[in-house]
Amino acid sequence: MKQRIAVLGAGPMGLAVAYQLARDGHEPIVFEADDRVGGMAASFDFSGLSIERYYHFHCISDHAFLKVLAELGLSDKMHWAVTRMGYWYLDKLQPWGNPLALLKFRGLSLTAKFRYGLHAFLCTRRKDWKPLDHVEATGWIRRWVGAEAYEILWRRLFDYKFYEYGDNLSAAWIWSRIRRIGSSRYDLFREKLGYLEGGSQTLLQALGHDIEAHGGELRLKSPVSKVVIRDGAIQGIEVAGRFEGFDKVVSTVPLPYVPGLMPDLPADILAKFQSLKNIAVVCVIVKLRKPLTENFWLNINDPDMDIPGLVEYTNLRPLDSHIVYVPFYMPGEHPKFAEPDQVFLEKVCRYLMKINPDLSGEDFIDLHASRYRFAQPICDPGYLDKLPPIAMPIDGLWIADTSYYYPEDRGISESIDLGRKIARDAAK
Repeated sequence: MKQRIAVLGAGPMGLAVAYQLARDGHEPIVFEADDRVGGMAASFDFSGLSIERYYHFHCISDHAFLKVLAELGLSDKMHWAVTRMGYWYLDKLQPWGNPLALLKFRGLSLTAKFRYGLHAFLCTRRKDWKPLDHVEATGWIRRWVGAEAYEILWRRLFDYKFYEYGDNLSAAWIWSRIRRIGSSRYDLFREKLGYLEGGSQTLLQALGHDIEAHGGELRLKSPVSKVVIRDGAIQGIEVAGRFEGFDKVVSTVPLPYVPGLMPDLPADILAKFQSLKNIAVVCVIVKLRKPLTENFWLNINDPDMDIPGLVEYTNLRPLDSHIVYVPFYMPGEHPKFAEPDQVFLEKVCRYLMKINPDLSGEDFIDLHASRYRFAQPICDPGYLDKLPPIAMPIDGLWIADTSYYYPEDRGISESIDLGRKIARDAAK
């Protein structure tokens, strides 16, 4: 039986939900507050270049992403490249990311190198993450790598991404970061990552066209004000000051928005949503006339820089100009998040010219800062137990965002996989 289903949010997960529903013969209507699809994967016009506001890359293990590309006839748009990692430490740019680079790394004892390498290797081989779910991450890392390697190679990640929450994160979440990058290697010394020709916009547009071709609908600039629940069942939604009836509702908007959208949920479930915390991001994207380094990833440990790293995107996806992403993560309530964009732009100029003294002010073609309040869930120990179920105890209601593929990090492939699973469940 054909069902009319509202999908809240047109990020990759919401589009995947609607894509699966439409292909299965249902009528999904996607409601998006923004003027474009994509969420954190959406693109913008950066001085004539259409590019994502926040960087994305793909690993050879991104099976759900690769499968949907094949279904849409986009497999030939996928390209793979050997990428490099670097480490900025002791005012030096050092190679990173393979056993030889670790062995040659300056500023770390041989014992610390061995313990760090062993931990990374075992993480890539580990399959069962659940025993790590209730383990605190910094203590877990220190026990494995020791105080020296933790201080030099790990501490700034916790300090400059999670701030006061850094000493209460799940080891399972950290393990999945290590494993994903390790699984992108096709030998010990080379890392292979992928990019989509035209960027994420290529996939987002194709998903949108496919949804509409199969009878679905996309409504941009259409923020939903309320999900209407009565007698334990979905009635519909309120949008633009009017009620619209639906058989079911699937919400993929960030979980902190849920209590405001669905005040009639049971009190215990509302309390769970209200207790979840998120990290915000101010992401500066820079267009340069010359490359910064030869690395895609650059980890940073520098007392003059309040970032744990940056991404030189054009060392993965070639473009006419050199593009660098510099994300500043912090809790949304931190005073730094309220600082004007210009503060972050000036910091980035200083940082990049310190890393590459050959850069001058004339090499900066343009800079842009994007902000996202709910960029990263804060996954503390036992996080899985704290999430409400995706299928709500309300007839016809499903709720999820990127938090629900914990311990995996937010990613397009994970969003597609979970979105399609939710769609099949919702359609039953």
